[in-house]
Parts: sequence; C-alpha cells; structure tokens
Amino acid sequence: MSVNFNKRDPVYVQVIRHFKEQIATGILEPGQEIPSRRELANRLKINPNTAQRAYKEMEEAGLIYTERNLPSKITKDEAILRQVREELIDEAVDSFVHSIRSIQVPIDDVVDRVKKKFESEEDQ
Repeated sequence: MSVNFNKRDPVYVQVIRHFKEQIATGILEPGQEIPSRRELANRLKINPNTAQRAYKEMEEAGLIYTERNLPSKITKDEAILRQVREELIDEAVDSFVHSIRSIQVPIDDVVDRVKKKFESEEDQ
C-alpha cells in the first residue's frame, strides 16, 4: 500500500480518499480486513494519530467497522459502497467540467471527444 501525498490536503483526508478509491475499484472488497492503525501508519510513514483519525472518520461514515478487538473491515453495506463510487465519479466530473468550461468548449464537442477517448481506452 502506498499513497502519494500532496501538500495541499490534510494527510488523513488523503488516506480516506485512498481507501475510497480502493473500495470503488474493487481492490478492497466488502468485509475485507484492513491493516491496523499502527500497521497503516508504519506502511505509509505517517503519524499513528493521523491513521487513527482517518479510521475514526471512516468508521463514522460507515466505510469501515470494527467489532470488539478484531481487525477493522470494509463495510458490506451496498448503499454506502454505491455512494462511495458515485462520490468519486461526481468529483471527477466536477473537476472535468470546471476545466472544460474555462476553455469554452461546446458540449457536443466535449461529449463526442469523451466517447471517443472512453472507447479507445477500452480497446487497449
């Protein structure tokens, strides 16, 4: 597990985003155990308090759950899993739309180009 941290966002937020991306792409599966907070901190070379905060936020959001003294696991709640995927898609679309509007490209041209790019990526 590795994360390329930026200096713009808090590290715990970037850790949460990493987990969301891993969940949305199926790398982390529902019910799968995840590293302990201490192990995550060691793997990512981050402060253990930062790992603790990320896990706390993910538990509050329902992304992960911890039962007694057992390892934390990815949620099995399909609504939350669907919400994570939709959130990441919406963020990507928002960023794309913001970028494309700044150069005033007509919507039909954008849609055609996106379709072509998407289809050419599938063929590879």
